[in-house]
Amino acid sequence: MSDRISASSQPEMGESCSELEFFPYGVEQNDSGVCLLIRMGKYRILLDCGLTDISPLVNDLPQFSLQSNSSQPVDVAIASHAHADHARGLLALHQRFPQLPICASEVTSKLLPLNWEHESEEIPDFCQALPLRTPTELKENLIVELFPAGHLPGATVILLTYKTPERTYRLLYTGDFFLSNSRLVEGLRLEELRGLNLDVLIIEGTYGTSRHQHRRNQENQLAERINRAIADDCCVLLPTPALGLGQELLMLLRSHHHFTGRDLDIWVDGAVAAGCDAYLELLPHFPASVQNFARHQPLFWDERVRPRVRRLQPEQLPILTKSPCIVLTDSTAELNKYYQNDNDSWLVLVPEKIDIKINHSNPEAINLETYLLAEHSDGPGTTQLIHNLRPQHVIFVHGSAAYLADLTSLEELQNRYHLHSPGPGTLVELPIGETFLQPAPPETNYEGELSEWESAITISLPSGITKDPRWRQFADTGLVEARWQGEELLLRGLSPKELINQNSERFIWPNIDCCGTCKHQRGQRCWNPASPLYNFKVTLEGYCPAYERSSNNAAES
Repeated sequence: MSDRISASSQPEMGESCSELEFFPYGVEQNDSGVCLLIRMGKYRILLDCGLTDISPLVNDLPQFSLQSNSSQPVDVAIASHAHADHARGLLALHQRFPQLPICASEVTSKLLPLNWEHESEEIPDFCQALPLRTPTELKENLIVELFPAGHLPGATVILLTYKTPERTYRLLYTGDFFLSNSRLVEGLRLEELRGLNLDVLIIEGTYGTSRHQHRRNQENQLAERINRAIADDCCVLLPTPALGLGQELLMLLRSHHHFTGRDLDIWVDGAVAAGCDAYLELLPHFPASVQNFARHQPLFWDERVRPRVRRLQPEQLPILTKSPCIVLTDSTAELNKYYQNDNDSWLVLVPEKIDIKINHSNPEAINLETYLLAEHSDGPGTTQLIHNLRPQHVIFVHGSAAYLADLTSLEELQNRYHLHSPGPGTLVELPIGETFLQPAPPETNYEGELSEWESAITISLPSGITKDPRWRQFADTGLVEARWQGEELLLRGLSPKELINQNSERFIWPNIDCCGTCKHQRGQRCWNPASPLYNFKVTLEGYCPAYERSSNNAAES
């Protein structure tokens, strides 16, 4: 028997050409946030509310084919997880419509207040906690069921079921999902979702069609880079989002073999520390491996076991760099306060897709690098989930327009599903069981010409390629790198940072056998299948038995 959530009066049933419609207020992982409105029959359901300004929810209601008589813009709101780009507008929504039911998993309901830490007033407990894997009746004939999504503690995929006398409709929203296990969260389990007979799948496309290494390889590469920095007497600064990645990094540093037992201080500051405190209150909800770790030593704060993990206090800032240390802080924090001594050397490691500005009187003392520690599934993971669920309609959200276009252009999806990637303010009808003509995919292939000369080869492409927002980054330096992948030749633009690294480091050891002069090293990564370092990021001064001198360096020597 399912539970019933208290609700306001319902709109009247009326005529409709489609029982399912979709209207996005926001679809991107940025300041606008994710906010999606679904109509299922006579009900309006809001999935996430990451808007910084909720006025569109009040003033810009979509003209659904079936209108509501309710005084509220929606009948119920459901949060997939507690990240700001999905949840920061929920408090304002509650304040504007205090009778509106707002639901989420139990863990998410506990983490949501971290989005409004700086509010002067006390945050009310407005979120109703729903059990996992248990159908709950929100309204008459409207049922919700939550399943763990990976990505973040408490994150869920949301299954909505709407029953009519004629048939049952099912819609699944992934929120942010991750198929792989991370340090603190188990990945989404495909076996729990198979056989749902879905009509509509709303799925994130954060990484588009990109393919990533296994999560453990990503962790090892990051740990190796931090290890080398500490060995070089360099302090490491890790600006991260307050919730999720910061705590994952802390667990990585506490449990990786490079750091266990090492005489090292790890300082945690700002909202990242508040996130750690919130996690400690939720230990019974974490995986068994995490609970077992916490039974033997503190999960985060620990000054007894090395490396020591401490909360950073303002009076401790001047002593930070007396010895190499690691600092975790908010990606929105003012980083200058950590560089109090101009002579100190810092490595600042920033997650990909996060923009960090470094202001320092001695820029040469600051080395800024990016890293990937994925929290979302990559392209193959995204298509794997789609093929397991086999819905009629697939709606892509939560990604740049270019990345979502890459996904909707995949032939393996075009041939099987009705694909959509609407921008904010675009109403999409979702006819079920009817003939549907798939719109032409966006143009992503460009035909060009190749000219071969004695000393060079030129490749000419149509100017239309420059309209893609990714072109500016690709052509930033005007230089490209080419490499074979099977029978295909891949081109990528060289970034200014790579050129600086090459000019300052790559050719300073022309007579030394090292990765910097090896013909298999490209982009500071080893591409020799015979090497134990294959597909790993390498230091230019490193060496392995599979070394082969590049022809350029052979000529120089």
